[in-house]
Amino acid sequence: MKLVKMLLRSSLVSSVVAVMMAVSPVTVPREANAQTNININIGVGTDLNRGRGITCSQGERLLRNRGFRDIRRIDCRSRFFVYRAWRGNTRFEIAIRQRDGRVVDMQRLSRQR
Repeated sequence: MKLVKMLLRSSLVSSVVAVMMAVSPVTVPREANAQTNININIGVGTDLNRGRGITCSQGERLLRNRGFRDIRRIDCRSRFFVYRAWRGNTRFEIAIRQRDGRVVDMQRLSRQR
């Protein structure tokens, strides 16, 4: 008799657990959303070379790595290196400080090629 009661009790508990699992709300996985923001823009104050000094050719290479093309060296004889370059359909004049590779001036010259 005890065996029957124990089997009944265990089957009753199993049934209750099964019903609770069937009734409980099932969560659907949410859609994955990659929250990335890649920004290669530069502006006045941008540090291109982590605070280390640069040469004129290094400045040109750093600008090319930031998405500029057709880069022309305008003046590399003073403390500031001046370049003219295209990015998209816009032409810029960019001045970079030789001592630490920081952009000190950036001006948009024209919008069309």
